[in-house]
Amino acid sequence: MAFLAPPLPRTGLLVVQPVRRKQCAGCRRGPLPMLVLEDGAPRCLDCADLGHLVFLPRGDTALTRRSREESALSAVVVRFNRRKARYERQGVLVEEAALARAEERCLADAEARRRRRVRDARRRAAEDVAFTDAFAAEIRRLFPGCPAGRARAIAAHASVRGSGRVGRSAAGRALSDGAVVSAVVASVRHLDTPYDQLLMGGVPRHKARRRIAADVESALEAWRGGGPDSAG
Repeated sequence: MAFLAPPLPRTGLLVVQPVRRKQCAGCRRGPLPMLVLEDGAPRCLDCADLGHLVFLPRGDTALTRRSREESALSAVVVRFNRRKARYERQGVLVEEAALARAEERCLADAEARRRRRVRDARRRAAEDVAFTDAFAAEIRRLFPGCPAGRARAIAAHASVRGSGRVGRSAAGRALSDGAVVSAVVASVRHLDTPYDQLLMGGVPRHKARRRIAADVESALEAWRGGGPDSAG
């Protein structure tokens, strides 16, 4: 390795992780894990006045950027990839104190992100509660005979965030009558008819739905005719 061809686009110092065993042209120490080429000759980091720097591997972009910002002296570390025939970045060398300061900045950011996630989770939870209440109110408007507890349970099930259920569809978020009725029908079908047992018994879904259709409609009619003070 007598030269870097082609070198990576860079600013500042460049340090190489050699593919082959190399000795320092100055102090003769080796093999060198990292070296600097000076006039084509390998120099160890101590001879190149970089021995006080610490290696930060690539992978954490924010930490790398901040470490270089904090460090008065830094160097990019590269290694030759024989298969790709090019030098690839492996990390940076920075001052140890600079790395510590950069880590503190990143930890502060991580804490800020954590607090923001907590605030966002609380906001979404409040929005979900409000939406479930609104969905339950629509169920009670369309089916005044539906017990309040049952309406709340149907609304909560239909509106689970990320579930893909009818309450989270565009129609459901708009509280359309069709979406509300669909949620109620689904609940009645599974809880108030033998629909699930028919499915477990091997009855095809469309046939099972036909068999329990009258039961579903009977339950819906009873709830449509009830009063707003139904218990539940």
